[in-house]
Amino acid sequence: MENQTTLSPSTPGTPPSPASIMQIGTGFWASKVLLTAVNLELFTHLARQKGQSAQEIKTLFQLKCTDRHLYDFLDSLVGFGFLNREGLLATARYSNSLDTDTFLDKAKPSYIGGMLEMLDNRLYGFWGNLQDGLETGHAQNEVKNGDAPVFEALYNDPVRLKGFVNAMTGMQIGNFMALAQAFDFSKYKTFLDAGGSAGVLSLMVARHQPHMTCTTLDLPPVEPIAQGTIEQYQLSDRVKAVSGDFFKDDFPPADVISMGNILHDWDEDHKIQLLQKAYDALPAGGAFIAIEAVIDDERKQNVFGMMMSLNMLIETGNGFDYTFSDFNRWATQVGFKSTSAISLTGPSSAVIAYK
Repeated sequence: MENQTTLSPSTPGTPPSPASIMQIGTGFWASKVLLTAVNLELFTHLARQKGQSAQEIKTLFQLKCTDRHLYDFLDSLVGFGFLNREGLLATARYSNSLDTDTFLDKAKPSYIGGMLEMLDNRLYGFWGNLQDGLETGHAQNEVKNGDAPVFEALYNDPVRLKGFVNAMTGMQIGNFMALAQAFDFSKYKTFLDAGGSAGVLSLMVARHQPHMTCTTLDLPPVEPIAQGTIEQYQLSDRVKAVSGDFFKDDFPPADVISMGNILHDWDEDHKIQLLQKAYDALPAGGAFIAIEAVIDDERKQNVFGMMMSLNMLIETGNGFDYTFSDFNRWATQVGFKSTSAISLTGPSSAVIAYK
């Protein structure tokens, strides 16, 4: 499994250096530079109006900071590789880098900024309470102020629900595309994505595997969102959206059942319960696939996976991310015959259990 590494400390024989300590300690500075640009929709604007000067940007977004601070902001984005620049300071003209233009232009279907928008609008503030979460073991999101639990609140608010769905789609679309091509679907005919959100994984499987018929399952408020996505991709002949509660209802039978960023929402007992429901719905030889930022068994390399697990503390209190060894133990307990793993994009993997 491909993992995301963190900065390395000084190697033996070299003088100690505070560089990595300070880079991590000030990491929220860099994060906020990017998140602010996304929230302003700067990259979407620059996708339409290439080669903008700082003054043009300042006027468009009605920014009241000094010119020097605007240069600092834009040139930081250049330094990080998000923007290209010709000229310097007052003569500079800014445009999107290739990756930025592909993934951070809101008008493109490849936009992944929904997750970044949620990071800025929700999680940035909640992560300020990480110490409280560690000390109390309680979620640190809206429930801390007496609001409804996060999923209950989301599914009762169409605007927030759509933002959450967009965030999850942006976060996972690269993994969905990778899985649809890397997993061997040749022995199977039907596919179910439980907790399928906007239905994009089912659509990727249908697009890359023409012999597959796919179903995306989620709670009733999500079905219209998924149906709209299916119509957009023009694959309604092989992909359908259905409503259901995967804790209360049986899973529709399918040859392959998947869950993307679902298991980590729950404690161990609920994880095993979901694995059992998938097992019961699969035929002999069928496969269950979980897509997550699976932590390496040595718990040293996939730092993103461990931070995602801390994010589950912030969001749910009980949910956590896990290693392949954890998954293998749960799958064996349920009755699956074997397990395997496929590296996807960045720190994410697909862990697979075969019945």
